[in-house]
Amino acid sequence: MKMNRKFLVLASLFIVAAILVTGCVPKGGDTPKNDAPAASDTPTSGTDTPAAGAAKILRTNNGSEPGSLDPALAQGTHESWVLDHTFEGLMKLDENGMVVEGMAKEYKVSDDFLTYTFTLRDDIKWSNGDPVTAHDFEFAWKRALDPDLAADYAFQLYYIKGGEAYNTEEGSLDGVAVKALDDKTLEVTLEAPTGYFLELTAFYTYYPVNKAVVESNPDWAKNAATHISNGPFTLTEWEHDASLKIRKNPNYYDAANVPLDGVDFTIIDDVNTTWQGYEGGEYDFLVDVPQAVTAKLQEEGNPELVIGGMVGTYYYNLNPAIKPLNNVKVRKGLSMTLDRKTIVEKIAQGGEIAAEGVVPFGIFDENGNEYRDGVGQLIEYNVEEGKKLFAEGLEEEGMTPEDFKKIVILYNTLESHKKIAQAAQEMWRVNLGIEVQLENVDFQVKLDREKDGDYHISRGGWIGDYMDPMTFIDLWWSDSSFNDVNYNNPKYDELVYTAKGTADQKIRFEAMRKAEKMLMEDMPVVPVYFYTQPYVQKPYVTGVYKPLVNYPKLTYADINR
Repeated sequence: MKMNRKFLVLASLFIVAAILVTGCVPKGGDTPKNDAPAASDTPTSGTDTPAAGAAKILRTNNGSEPGSLDPALAQGTHESWVLDHTFEGLMKLDENGMVVEGMAKEYKVSDDFLTYTFTLRDDIKWSNGDPVTAHDFEFAWKRALDPDLAADYAFQLYYIKGGEAYNTEEGSLDGVAVKALDDKTLEVTLEAPTGYFLELTAFYTYYPVNKAVVESNPDWAKNAATHISNGPFTLTEWEHDASLKIRKNPNYYDAANVPLDGVDFTIIDDVNTTWQGYEGGEYDFLVDVPQAVTAKLQEEGNPELVIGGMVGTYYYNLNPAIKPLNNVKVRKGLSMTLDRKTIVEKIAQGGEIAAEGVVPFGIFDENGNEYRDGVGQLIEYNVEEGKKLFAEGLEEEGMTPEDFKKIVILYNTLESHKKIAQAAQEMWRVNLGIEVQLENVDFQVKLDREKDGDYHISRGGWIGDYMDPMTFIDLWWSDSSFNDVNYNNPKYDELVYTAKGTADQKIRFEAMRKAEKMLMEDMPVVPVYFYTQPYVQKPYVTGVYKPLVNYPKLTYADINR
């Protein structure tokens, strides 16, 4: 089952990767918002079939409260799943995973692959009726780079000439090479040729914001009443920590082909509760399913279960500021005594693949071959060697296994994370003779604590932002906002800069391969497995598609009555 799914994922990605590698294209206010009529806005609950004549409102769950629904400040899937339905970039991912035109109707690339000129569609508007202009894109990208905004994802705009210099306060705003030539034309110049730049413009940090709205109200994104967007849906209700509602945006240029009237999200972090709701007819679609349920549905061949492909890695951060995690032998000992095969086969049970490094399967190299195969397996399960290294490391730090009673694994509230943390706890107890503790917190709390360095070991996960190894490799360069382990290796940084600064694909990929090997030698993080994304949908739900770097897309979903 694993091999078949892996083959399908890789096959579906081959065209995308070939296009990226060769550089060919395309791939893949205060004004009240319109909403569905109140009389038909509430779907029937407690039944598996929507009532005839009801508005087409798809019911699902967003597992955590968004930290921000401002594209520049968002940093996780608990935010991006909503943003990907309420905003749209210059480009977007279609049902085949190809990058196609979104807000842009066309684009041109200079012969040196450094300058991109985008021409916007003629019929694009914000949800409040304002026209979407190239000036909005220029404003949004420069705003995300503003050092005063302190956007975690600002580094994704460093590909733009002058972007990093401005964000690090070594350059000026005027030096950022993105400019609206007129209302419909945006010109951007890059620091170096970047084969995946078009795909980056489909990523949420590159989404536009309404310049007039943002400048007039700094708190515009905190509540539904003032939230303005340009995507297929618009935010109409946000009961914090409880629910979100988005409704079809009549101003969206492709609104005629959006079947749903809206989507209702509850915000519940207990997957058992939401699964019971799904079984009882309260949900039409769910992305988080209890592990035991996923395994049972797979065994039964239940057609409501879909094992979605995903380019992502599940891992543990090891805080080097905490003794003895500062010792590389201790870190390697923890990694070598973690039985990943048992975790994916007996605990996760969603078709995940035991991690071989930090870059998952599904990304292709300069020759169109699987990148992962070219690097090889960088992680081994070797209890005896792991015990030896661990003991040596403890001795070097003047510590004993007893000291690990103070070490805590931090994870965000979700049944699957708890079970995996319990498995790691038990494996390390049996293999290393240590007793670590467990602590669960809300997702946003976990993110905040990681940023503050307030953890010992923490559950981490990363879904690729685009289809290139760099979306994983640059997580751990010294200045990355997501380098929560504060990994600082000048040689690693040099390899990252080499890969980002050349158009020679052979040099670029070889630098990334060397960087990944170096990272796994230093072991600041312990990869556990490569993700899949199981989800369930009722038989009457159609039109959902799942890009490998996104949560399922509901834009063209339908409810067949």
